[in-house]
Amino acid sequence: MKYNAGQCDVAVIGAGHAGIEAGLAAARLGCRTILFTINMDAVGNCPCNPSIGGTAKGHLVREIDALGGEMGRAADAAALQSRMLNLGKGPAVHSLRAQIDRREYSKIMKRTLELQDNLLLKQAEIVSLDREGEDWLLTTRLEAQYRAKTVILATGTFLAGKIYVGDVSYESGPDGLFPAAFLSESLQKLGLSLRRFKTGTPARVLRRSIDFSDLEVQKGDEPPEPFSYDTEPGAVQNRAVCHVSWTNEETKRVILANLDRSPLYGGKIEGVGPRYCPSIEDKIVRFADKERHQLFIEPCGLDTEEMYLQGMSSSLPEDVQVAFYHTIPGLEHVEIMRPAYAIEYDCVDPQQMDATLEFKDLPGLYGAGQFNGSSGYEEAAAQGLIAGINAALRVHGKEPLLLDRASSYIGTLIDDLVTKGVSDPYRMMTSRSEYRLILRQDNADERLTPTGRKIGLISDERWARFTKKEEQKKIERARAEKTVIAPGEEVNAILERCGTAPLKTGAKLAELLRRPELNYEVLAPVDSTRPEFSTAIFENVEIELKYEGYIKRQKADVAEVRRLEERRLPQDADYESIQGLRMEAREKLKKIRPISVGQASRISGVSPADISVLLIWLSQRGKESGGEQ
Repeated sequence: MKYNAGQCDVAVIGAGHAGIEAGLAAARLGCRTILFTINMDAVGNCPCNPSIGGTAKGHLVREIDALGGEMGRAADAAALQSRMLNLGKGPAVHSLRAQIDRREYSKIMKRTLELQDNLLLKQAEIVSLDREGEDWLLTTRLEAQYRAKTVILATGTFLAGKIYVGDVSYESGPDGLFPAAFLSESLQKLGLSLRRFKTGTPARVLRRSIDFSDLEVQKGDEPPEPFSYDTEPGAVQNRAVCHVSWTNEETKRVILANLDRSPLYGGKIEGVGPRYCPSIEDKIVRFADKERHQLFIEPCGLDTEEMYLQGMSSSLPEDVQVAFYHTIPGLEHVEIMRPAYAIEYDCVDPQQMDATLEFKDLPGLYGAGQFNGSSGYEEAAAQGLIAGINAALRVHGKEPLLLDRASSYIGTLIDDLVTKGVSDPYRMMTSRSEYRLILRQDNADERLTPTGRKIGLISDERWARFTKKEEQKKIERARAEKTVIAPGEEVNAILERCGTAPLKTGAKLAELLRRPELNYEVLAPVDSTRPEFSTAIFENVEIELKYEGYIKRQKADVAEVRRLEERRLPQDADYESIQGLRMEAREKLKKIRPISVGQASRISGVSPADISVLLIWLSQRGKESGGEQ
């Protein structure tokens, strides 16, 4: 018999990376929040790679932190090894990645949730979700019923989860946990359009069964750089190393000989897998001419012998996994502790949501993370933070937070999901942003901390540090523009050694820093007035100087795009009645219901000619109503 278990402002279903950020944000903004998890011991679990960050993903973590989220702080506290990726390329693609202790990360996140005011962490499986008046009713498997003003769905890969290992398949969530077996039916009754996606994970293997003697060692950066602007300098330490190995022709032979036993190629798996993180059997087939594939052997933690084989996810039978792992240098006698598997799960068509991550036809219901068709811990956390913020703002009767593409990678991620939709699990990449030169990870706080402060997630102490840092950047920029470096033997020796022209007359420090060959570090011996600021200050000023022209052009592009973003489209617009719109455009506009002309311009099937028609229609509509739209 169902019983009344209580009520709340915000209910979050799922305590993975999306659910954690959603729950914390809502609670910190003063909402009575309940965060439901199927298993209390799996809060903040990392069922796949034990790492945070990476290319473009590191940008997301910095942005989450700048807005007042938790992922960066927890990753710093649990870090085993920190590396900045893509340093050989331009600053737009520099991305921080940290190997983490997965159990420590989960422990930190669970403790943070337990100590958070306004938040109750509750172990329960939600089996149905129903609408009653303005509220939502959530029923658990134990027949407890909760009433909530808003609900955030952050179910990850648990929703109707199904594991595949060769011929064997069974209902399960990740890591052998129970799946959410009943909620899908309830969501479909509400009118949500669900689809099946798939992801996979490699085996975990026994450290002492690996031969490390001939493997390439991959060390962390010194000094390691933190994700969070709250983390004290020196707090992050490199406490472990990773190793690199490669597959070979024998690996390929074993996999191809057993391809008929793969559920992926046998048609048993219906879900669509991630395009940018394929299984090893998929790599072998898709890249048939490639002689070898790289894999990284990474620790899962300091207090465990489990090692993760990045790049080797598979759904082949366990005996085949043993056979092909044994063909790889260093793994000839490896013992598998947890076999690799593929997992299929239900997720939603994100085009049913608007940019707040609220469902258009279901007020007060939000989606976040893999439930929205994305992949990755960082993408999930970013969506969870925005969903949590907007659910809280809705409860308080305030305007929602909308991040556009020019403000952040988070804005790009959400816009891609709700505007373009997804046909396979979405992964953030730097190439997805047309504004990546101004959306660098080094200036995430400059871009988003004022927003986090305005919302109420940035403390007074954090704000004081931020304003001090911004003032120091201004001081250093002004100093670089006025400081003159005189010609002389020492400075010219430096310039010639760096392959750039020597000085004949004095030059401003800023002029020298604009030269591609030079930086603050090499000019330090002749820069006698350099203040005692943090490395981040000089890094940011140097980038702004070197790329000044490109940045100005990109900011001009942003201004033009935002002109279209400001032209709002009424949500009740009758696109069928607008003369001149093509049939495909009408269908897409009716489905997605864009909030602005800018968003409409990014919908597949809406042409520049259709945008011109919309602009004319808006102008005419504005004149008829006595004002400009």
